[in-house]
Amino acid sequence: MNMYILDTNVFIEAKNTFYGFDFCPGFWDWLVAQNENGRVASVRAVAEEIKRGSDDLTVWAQDRRDGFFLPPDRTTLHMFRVIANGAWRSSYTPNAIATFMDNPADLSLIAHALAHGDTVVTRESASSSPNRIKIPDVCGELDVECVQPWVMLRREDARFVLVS
Repeated sequence: MNMYILDTNVFIEAKNTFYGFDFCPGFWDWLVAQNENGRVASVRAVAEEIKRGSDDLTVWAQDRRDGFFLPPDRTTLHMFRVIANGAWRSSYTPNAIATFMDNPADLSLIAHALAHGDTVVTRESASSSPNRIKIPDVCGELDVECVQPWVMLRREDARFVLVS
């Protein structure tokens, strides 16, 4: 059974829009429960991005342990080279490749999913420009499944029910 590995923008957009901590705590409880069930996680580099903030999301991320924000393992580290080699053989500009390779969260997210057969969850959309590499572009080239958050929520039959 594969996991869903969440990108930084999933957490930030959820907090800022449809799943704010103040009015939809069920979303955050669901993430924690699904993590405990081995279905949802993220990577340590995403936690590091989130922890640069100073809001409810920062506190929430700090309360999670390594079981939620996974450290890179040996197999994941090997996938960094696979991703880098693929980028340099692609049609992207050198500047686009350098910019992408300088983003540890995106690299870690994709490397972990590639290493473990997991699904990447991101709010990014693919780019058709050789000047910008996006997560869905790399996932597509590496046959890593990449979905939007609502796809994950529907597949996992998530329910946030109002309790009276």
